[in-house]
Amino acid sequence: MKIHIPPLKCQGIKSKLVPWIKNCVEWDGKGLWIEPFLGSGVVGFNMQPKAALFCDNNPHIINFYNEIKTGAITAELVRNFLETEGHQLTKQGQDYYYQVRERFNRDKAPLDFLFLNRACFNGVIRFNRRGEFNVPFGHKPERFAKAYITKIVNQVAYVAKLTKVSDWTFLCQDYRRTLANVSQSDFVYCDPPYLGRHVDYFNSWEEKEEEQLCALLKKCPSKFILSTWQNTSHRENAYLHSWWSTFQILTKEHFYHVGAKEINRSSVQEALVLNFQGNVPETTLEKPKQFVLLESSENYNF
Repeated sequence: MKIHIPPLKCQGIKSKLVPWIKNCVEWDGKGLWIEPFLGSGVVGFNMQPKAALFCDNNPHIINFYNEIKTGAITAELVRNFLETEGHQLTKQGQDYYYQVRERFNRDKAPLDFLFLNRACFNGVIRFNRRGEFNVPFGHKPERFAKAYITKIVNQVAYVAKLTKVSDWTFLCQDYRRTLANVSQSDFVYCDPPYLGRHVDYFNSWEEKEEEQLCALLKKCPSKFILSTWQNTSHRENAYLHSWWSTFQILTKEHFYHVGAKEINRSSVQEALVLNFQGNVPETTLEKPKQFVLLESSENYNF
């Protein structure tokens, strides 16, 4: 199965998990494909639904994809922009990266967001409490080589093509508002920040948020799949059973490459929570006898 990678990277991107998630989906495609947490968009963009509602509380992600949809951002424009900015990055190094970061935090230009996302450390999306992008430089002045730019251009072209032949809506809004208008014919895919791990992607994700999401999905009239985690080599996700135990839970080992240290790049036991019987129960999660409670104040890179 060919997996199309989106132009924006995001920590926790599900590129390698798309086939697993896609095989679990049971949906006739007659309603809306709904994502309250768009992130990179890799799952929905590979599902290629005819009609979709893609939402996120990060306005920069939504603005970027809306500009592709309207044609304000084109593949050729991206090529020209990255060639120009990449040349300056090669000449000036990290100083130019921080100039662009300052410019983006002032002007909020979507193409600057793309540049930062692809030139920053490990493609992380992170903002401080003032809403400023604060990821450091990725230490690769020659990041935007010709082949790399072409790869990003093709990714933009792929999304642009889909927005032209599909009825897709991109909205910046809270997940509660998104889930308030779900119908029985829809399908919901949720990929919220992982509770107990490194979650300062835009706004914080705390225990109360996960609990509210669980309560809303229990009332969801449509089928849904929620992506979360079961355990790492260090911790168990105790919340998986305290809140999600009434649903079917499937697990699969996955390796994340994001992290400043090799120790933070270990495998994670991913979990899918379903309110229906999945097609491919690769592993059915058994309830462990004992949990290690998570300290939400600790940060774990993934």
